[in-house]
Amino acid sequence: MINETAFLEKPVGDKRQLPEFELVNLTINGQSYKLRLQPWVSLLDAIREYAGLTGTKKGCDHGQCGACTVLINGKRINSCLTLAVMRDGESITTIEGLSDGITNHPLQDAFIEHDAFQCGYCTPGQICSAVGMLNEGRADSLEDVQELMSGNICRCGAYNNINAAIMEVKSKMA
Repeated sequence: MINETAFLEKPVGDKRQLPEFELVNLTINGQSYKLRLQPWVSLLDAIREYAGLTGTKKGCDHGQCGACTVLINGKRINSCLTLAVMRDGESITTIEGLSDGITNHPLQDAFIEHDAFQCGYCTPGQICSAVGMLNEGRADSLEDVQELMSGNICRCGAYNNINAAIMEVKSKMA
């Protein structure tokens, strides 16, 4: 973890200043990335701009649309709302990490089968959020799925197909 006092090490006159860069160790999809980042870089920007994994999308950049959803230690978060330095050493899974490169995650296949996307922009966040939601084990009904996925916006309105894909995978897990 990053030492919180490390942010106050650079005196300038009478004031203390944030360091220009921090070394951040991120494990993304099982691969280690040692990144030299400014402390205010979001996890989303670290993933896309520094690690080069562009599957995670930048939608609103305010945590309101869910396009940037990734999994941290199996739990879903909006990567635009967390700083990369706060996730030092944690296990991060993006849409690219759900597949093993040969076999899709069951939700990826279900999204294809149910035509659960139109433009596809929200799809990575929808799938990562659905994986996290299923990991939580709180979705017992379609209504639960709708409520627990309400933080992920689909501007094309493919919600019926998204919900059908999730419910199919959920029923196969039972």
